[in-house]
Amino acid sequence: EVQLVESGGGWVQPGGSLRLSCAASGFTFDDYAMSWVRQVPGEGPEWVSGTAAGYHATYYADSVKGRFTISRDNAKNTLSLEMNNLKPEDTAVYYCTRRKWPVFDSWGQGTQVTVSS
Repeated sequence: EVQLVESGGGWVQPGGSLRLSCAASGFTFDDYAMSWVRQVPGEGPEWVSGTAAGYHATYYADSVKGRFTISRDNAKNTLSLEMNNLKPEDTAVYYCTRRKWPVFDSWGQGTQVTVSS
């Protein structure tokens, strides 16, 4: 059974930082592209960042480029998202997802990130 478990969310003031982590199990982690997707209640999901399987290439939405850094540790089956210079518009539930092109075929339970003063 595929399991993705996020941690690290919370409340932070604008300009602050948070690091999200995702522990993956139940599949061969390094065979899959992985992504972070966020969602605000009442709105559709927004892809934030992704990392490819074999070559570990990384990709970012324009809204977070230069502020967020995605990384993966295939030895530990973990995916991370370092978020710096957070803005109120980054407030959302953040989901760790497995990418099986073209869909995100597995999702974690999500972790809340709130940016406010």
